[in-house]
Amino acid sequence: MKFKGTSDYIATNDLSVAVNASITLERPLLVKGEPGTGKTMLAFEVAKALGKQLITWHIKSTTTAQQGLYEYDAVARLRDSQLGDERVNDISNYIKKGKLWEAFESPEQVVLLIDEIDKADIEFPNDLLLELDKMEFYCYELKKTVSAVKRVIVIITSNNEKELPDAFLRRCFFHYIAFPDRKTLEKIVKVHYPDLGRKLMDNALTLFYSVREIDGLKKKPSTSELIDWIKLLAADRVAAGELPGVDLEENLPPYSGALIKNEADYEMLEVMRRRFRR
Repeated sequence: MKFKGTSDYIATNDLSVAVNASITLERPLLVKGEPGTGKTMLAFEVAKALGKQLITWHIKSTTTAQQGLYEYDAVARLRDSQLGDERVNDISNYIKKGKLWEAFESPEQVVLLIDEIDKADIEFPNDLLLELDKMEFYCYELKKTVSAVKRVIVIITSNNEKELPDAFLRRCFFHYIAFPDRKTLEKIVKVHYPDLGRKLMDNALTLFYSVREIDGLKKKPSTSELIDWIKLLAADRVAAGELPGVDLEENLPPYSGALIKNEADYEMLEVMRRRFRR
């Protein structure tokens, strides 16, 4: 079964090709793109479209590769031994399985999302090279190799906060989710708001793209922010005719807080407005 997007997720042809190619090659799909362009949601929709269970591993700055495999709680075992607890006789009672172990032991093929891998330490990707390539790892405490029952479909997202090691990149199929063109963006908005009026759609998108095109904007509004903004416009019944009258050199768009998420950008727009008022 090929991935072609879902009723809730508009996938471009290039993105669909990337997903299916990574599955065919049995390599992780590394997805980069602006924040808010649907990288994380892609894994959810791939799992739904293919009828697979999704296992998510959200990465933080303190996350280690070992946590994805398993963690051994030696302190708890020592405490229990001092208390005479019989559980100490079985070391597996102190093994906490990680997301990779969970995915590997599933009797059915699953989708594993490793979300925002670039948040972790620079060595994090390299520490997972063998495990993701061979689909197995060794548990020293149990003296056994944990191998995937079914090869896992791995989707990895990155916001490009730091460069990933070349050795890791060589083992991935890469796709960059470019910001959608207007036609694609209309389809995405329609998925969320099928009853949105044509005029409000056109005028909102025109103003939205005008904001994105402002020179020097540090954080351009993304697809997810557009969805939130249109929800506010529709909820407040902002007239479609009001939007073309918004001159960004004079005023901010209505509910600008849904679009502008950086104080430096607000200050820049304020300076621009003051300059044009002179």
